Parts: sequence; C-alpha cells; structure tokens
Amino acid sequence: MTDFTSLLFQETNKMFKSTRKGFMIILCCTVIVMVVFRYSVHLNFSQLLDFHFLSVKNHLALVSGNIAYIATSMKNIAIDPQITRIMTVINTTIPQKDTMHFKETTSALNSIAIIFNYKPNYCVGDTLIVQVEMFNHLGKRKTYGGDFLLARIFSPKLGAGASGRIEDFNNGTYNIYFTLFWEGRVQISILLMHPSEGVALLWKGRNLGYNYIGYTGLFIHKNQEVHTECGFYLNSQQDECEYTNRKYREVFHCIKLPAIPCEALISLKSWHRDYTYLSNANKTLLSLSNIGIEIPKRVGSINVLKCAKTPMTVTSKCRIGTSLPFPSGYFLNNQWFPSHCNLSSFEPLLNINKCLAGKMIYLMGDSTMRQWIEFFSKVLTNLKFFDTHRPGWHMTHMAYDLQNNIYIQWKKHGHPFVAPNFYGVRDHSYISSELDQLAGGSYTIVVIGVGQHFRPFPLPLFIKRLLNIRRAIENLFLRSPDTKVIIKSENTREFEQDVERFSNFHGYIQYLLLKDIFSGLNVGIIDAWDMTTAFDSRNPHPPEPVVKSQINLFLSYIC
Repeated sequence: MTDFTSLLFQETNKMFKSTRKGFMIILCCTVIVMVVFRYSVHLNFSQLLDFHFLSVKNHLALVSGNIAYIATSMKNIAIDPQITRIMTVINTTIPQKDTMHFKETTSALNSIAIIFNYKPNYCVGDTLIVQVEMFNHLGKRKTYGGDFLLARIFSPKLGAGASGRIEDFNNGTYNIYFTLFWEGRVQISILLMHPSEGVALLWKGRNLGYNYIGYTGLFIHKNQEVHTECGFYLNSQQDECEYTNRKYREVFHCIKLPAIPCEALISLKSWHRDYTYLSNANKTLLSLSNIGIEIPKRVGSINVLKCAKTPMTVTSKCRIGTSLPFPSGYFLNNQWFPSHCNLSSFEPLLNINKCLAGKMIYLMGDSTMRQWIEFFSKVLTNLKFFDTHRPGWHMTHMAYDLQNNIYIQWKKHGHPFVAPNFYGVRDHSYISSELDQLAGGSYTIVVIGVGQHFRPFPLPLFIKRLLNIRRAIENLFLRSPDTKVIIKSENTREFEQDVERFSNFHGYIQYLLLKDIFSGLNVGIIDAWDMTTAFDSRNPHPPEPVVKSQINLFLSYIC
C-alpha cells in the first residue's frame, strides 16, 4: 500500500525541481488524473497520516464535477501538475457517500464507545484504548468508515487535556488511543463532528468553485471613489484588471471600470455570497443539531495513578527541525507541556527579555498570529507600538523595545483575506514575497500561520500557497541558514459558524497538508490544532492560555 505522507512529500519536492512544460503537460495531466481516478487503488488516509483525529474511508471520491473543476482551475489559479497529483492523492481518501437518506447516515447517539483495555486503575504513561462502534439513525451498524471525529481526555479541576489518536478500520469501528499524561480522574470525550456522508458533501462543495466568498474593490482616482467586484475567478465578460505575482504565479482579478486605472485599487473587503453547492436535503447532514455530538460511553471516567514503572520526564531540549509525534503534548494547569521535549523547569516567558534581545521577529499570517504581537505587548513592558496611520485591526503592526533592541512586526498574509471591512492592499503581499525581502541572519526570526481564511476556497489554492512558502523558505535558508523559521498550524474554531464554508473538517485537511508539505525543512512546528483540540477551544481566536502556551513553545525553540 502506498504511503500517503511519503507520496505527498515526494510531490512537494518535485515542485522545486520541475520546469514549466506548457499547456500540453497540463492537458496530459488532466487526462491522467481522470484515468487515475477510475483505476487507482484504495488508500487508507487515516492510517497513513499517523491516525490523527480525522478518519476517512478509502474510497475513490472524485465526482465528475470535481474533475471538471480541477481542469478549469489549472487556468484560474495557475495550478501545475504537482498540485494536481496532490489533489489526486487526497481525493482517493474522501468517502463517496453523499446520496444516502438521512436515516442511513451515522448517528452519534445510536453509536457506543467502550474502553477496550479497561482496568480499575491506570498508571501515568499508560495508553488507554477506546473502541467506538458506529450505528446509523435506524439503529443498524455502519459497514464503512470516514466519519470526522474529535477525541480528547480531560480533567477540568486540573486544567488538563490531551488529544486522542484515531484509527479507522473502515467497517464502522474505530480505535482511539489516549496517552495518560497526568494522574487523577480523567474523563473521555469523543465527538462526531460530521458523519462520513457529511464529509463527502463538504469536500465536494468546497472544490466546485469560488462562489462562497465575494470581494469588493475600492478604487480612488482623481478624487472619485468607485467600487467593483474582485476575486480569484470572475464570471464576467467585462475587461478585468489582473494583479499578478509572476514569480509565484499568484493571480487576483477585479472588473475594470471605464476611465479608472487598475493601479487605483486601494482597498478590498469580502462578503459571504448567498450561495450553496448543496441541496436542501443534503444540508440536513450539516445542520447544527447534527454537529459535534457526544458519542455515549459505558465508562465516563478512569483513575490514573503515578506509578514508579513509567517515568514521563523528557530531558531533551525543544529544537527546531524535530518531527512532532501525535499527540504532541498535553495541558496541565492550563499550561502546555510538549511530549517530545522539555520546556525546562521554568516558563520560558520568565526569561523573555533576555531571549528576544537583539532579535527581529516577523509574524506573518492571519489574526491568530496577530494575537501573538498583542500578547507580546503584555509581557514585554518596554514594547511600544508604532503608529502606522492605518485604520482597522488588519493594518500592519510594528512594535519596538529600544532598551532591549527588539523589533516585532505582524503583517497579514496575501489573498485570500476574509474581512467584512475594507483593508488596505497597497502594502498587501504574499508571504513568499515577504520572505524574499528578508536578508535573514541569526537575529532574524520568522513565524508563519495560515489556514482559516482559505477554508471557503478550493483546496488547490491552499496547496499552491504552501508550496510557494516552502520554496521561499528554502531560498531564505540558502542565503541565511541561521535564520530561524517557525510554522504554526491553524486551530479549531466554533462548530456552528457557516459550516459549509468554515467547517473544522476543511481546517483539518489543511492542517495535515501543512505538516506534510513542511516536513523535512529545518523549521519549528507549533501544533495549534493539537493544542486547541486538547483545550477544547471553540473560537477562531484561541483563549489566552493557548496563545501563552504557543509563545512558550516558540521561545523554547529559539532560546
């Protein structure tokens, strides 16, 4: 059986060695994709990705509409064959179960979770195995997998939590493995986020086009202020302004207005289109009453003791370039402890001034990265913000600590940026281009966090962005190998917010892709998905204990 992680990483590496082959290669690859989807072997996505939260059944799931989408999107977002092959691998893992009656779909309340290796007491360091048997709304046992689950153990009084590793047997049975990191009474939570049939619907809808989000562009010319439609793909016969990053082949469009030059674009804002790719019947699967439902358990909690047989102390320092296990750590007293390295006997935050002295820190990404610079301002008492004379939270933030010679900047990532209020685009640039502008050096630290704003758009757009960022990081390391780069994955968010566009399923697929595409690079990884699942955070902006823990780990990487 093909190893998904190895295959995806091979395709990533090819991205940086290939040359442009022109239209004929694109055409040939499109034909190959269609053939592959008819005749390719099954893959087990959940097992080949270290049994993370999501389990999806190994079905061939690329419907004819998605094939047409991939072919047309070659033009729309300049996809190359490497991205097509990555999409091919992912599509073979998504269950194709989107036409069944609601009562035949997975029911959380009819399903059951039992402790597979039950005993009266466990030791810290033991593995707890919970087996889940899935049934549909008719009470019949499910015969295939692919359900999207979130699993965690927790102890509320201890401020403790950790994620579970899920194994899908593709027959309606799942094993969930929990490492018991702390002593005390430990509770178990297993949520059915979406049935496998809902997973298929979400995947199909996401990759059929760009109609979930619209953009309005603000142009100012000779004191005249006008608005026009913008986006990655405009279904219009009118002339268009094309804004192209030629090096990385990133393209964005606006409808051109008469007598208004394209260079007059000042700002953009987004809006949610009243559009769906799903039928009313299919939407039932994505209703709020069917999302994030707890699966009943025969045992509500277990007792964990501190035994002499299994020491849990990790002595190695947290280092950049280390591959993270899963789960990568746990919360205790609302503080994150990595499972693979030692944060030391004190919080790195206590030594933050010395750690960051003389450093230039570039935070690039979405508003979860902006949370970092806001947190830094609370713990670095000499840090002062520079007034950039720009309105809104999405303006570039720059802060200085002249006493300790510290510079910190947050800048939003390039398109797509989803925000209901106008934001400036004159200083708008892609992360790959920002990285190209850095000289780098031992005093330069880059932290990158992308994901949330990409969820409403076809996945090839996100794949392309990650590949471009990886290419820019590799170039940065060529000229400045001692530059430190940290990648923060995206986090979970609320369950009920516009599920078709922003479901955590979309975020989870992106989370897995990010880990795969950046594997093998000498970068540090902050697993925000693992952290927010363990903490049970249900907000696009995690609470302060999570942000503090992320920065703690960041400091341990660089100090």
